[in-house]
Amino acid sequence: MTVLGCIADDFTGASDAASFLVKGGMSVCLYNGVPAQGAMAAGETQAIVIALKSRTQERKDAVADSLTAAEFLLKQGAKQLYFKYCSTFDSTPEGNIGPVADALMERTGAPFTLLCPSLPANGRTVEGGSLFVNGVPLHQSHMKDHPLTPMRDCRVDRLMAPQSRYPSRVLPREALNGFRPPEDGPCYLIPDYSTDEDGRRIAQTWGRLPLLTGGSGLLEHLAREWTGGTAEKGRIPKAGTRGRALLLAGSCSKATLGQIAWYQAQGKPSFKLDPGALLTGAQTFEDAWDFVAAHQGAEDTVLVYSSDTPERVREYQRLGAGKVAALLEGITARLAQRAVEAGYTRIISAGGETSGAVTKGLGFQSYLIGPSVAPGVPVMVPAEAPGIRLVLKSGNFGGEDFFGQALEITGEKGI
Repeated sequence: MTVLGCIADDFTGASDAASFLVKGGMSVCLYNGVPAQGAMAAGETQAIVIALKSRTQERKDAVADSLTAAEFLLKQGAKQLYFKYCSTFDSTPEGNIGPVADALMERTGAPFTLLCPSLPANGRTVEGGSLFVNGVPLHQSHMKDHPLTPMRDCRVDRLMAPQSRYPSRVLPREALNGFRPPEDGPCYLIPDYSTDEDGRRIAQTWGRLPLLTGGSGLLEHLAREWTGGTAEKGRIPKAGTRGRALLLAGSCSKATLGQIAWYQAQGKPSFKLDPGALLTGAQTFEDAWDFVAAHQGAEDTVLVYSSDTPERVREYQRLGAGKVAALLEGITARLAQRAVEAGYTRIISAGGETSGAVTKGLGFQSYLIGPSVAPGVPVMVPAEAPGIRLVLKSGNFGGEDFFGQALEITGEKGI
């Protein structure tokens, strides 16, 4: 019976959320968009995660899609909704976290809710209302140069203020004891959350609110509150499968750039997508696929990437940011599709937009969630193609050897 419904603002955020729910003991089905009537192909699960594209949508569309997802989840019996956004609060002042959270708070009738972007496992913490990335204030971290959502402040209440109709209040750790709900109308509370113990206390205190919002860190503790920590192991699919793998990367995060460098340092083959050359026709999709097809030896898994430094990304954007993004995402989608048609069974992708393109190209609608390669990065098994394994990560996630780990875990001898 579904008890928790999660609405995620992009696909990698959805897989991130699903992985922590599995870790907390819940069986989970992830849907790419709101499923059509009767499309519950993956069977009944305790939690349903719906991946939207609301992070960078127009505001009214983001709100409308989120409310549609909420209605679907409530009809499935969800007793609690969770609005999942990035642990670095990815949003512009005109962005969508506030409007979506406002609409969901009004729909559920929650008297208040929380803003909990923390994910301690990946170094995202909140103290005194300020968000830190590995101990560095958000606006001084690598997120200050994000090409879509550059961060210029670390205070969650100040980030939320221009987006929301309701006030945000910082809630110190010591205020949890004897907490009394606010009586002056809907609002957001921002609790201190730097450790797993903080997460447990927050889940124990507010684990039955009809709406919660945040990153994926709190979801493991919420899952334990709902299940008592008893995992449904029979609903967690095996990570390993037979067959070849294709690696794809489009994130320009520091983490992904380091992972690409690590992979290349192992002497593994890689192919760089060049936006300028692609726009002029000097480089084509077939060039990329021919490179992949030419490296089909047992040790020759190919990485195709468009990731680059922030400086180079800005140069490409002068050619037309939307045009370049659409071109790269289109090629990525076709590569994933061609690979599966050619018998590849493993697609491993780095970057939110890149992973969204992969899912669009493959066309799968529902997934069961398996073990994780790294915190927030699960192995996913399409309900429509149980022999295939997808690993789709947010750009910032995973260690330096992420690609090596993903290949090992999803291989025939994987867990």
